[in-house]
Amino acid sequence: MSVRYRCRHCEVEIGSLPFDADDTIRKLHIFELGEADDYVEKDQHGHTTVHCICEQCEDSLKQYPDYHALNKWIQ
Repeated sequence: MSVRYRCRHCEVEIGSLPFDADDTIRKLHIFELGEADDYVEKDQHGHTTVHCICEQCEDSLKQYPDYHALNKWIQ
């Protein structure tokens, strides 16, 4: 199954890997115990989604730091 990288704010797909690399992702991205559950999601079809941030949302956070208090500011 594939691994998708998706922005956690605007839901745009940033990229994908055409193979299953779930264990590799957890090793590449250093997560605290239990933190991976907040960023890595596996659906019923076996696809893995890594929730991260796209460049546009990162720029918005730099320009408007108050957005850090919101989980989603894009409606």
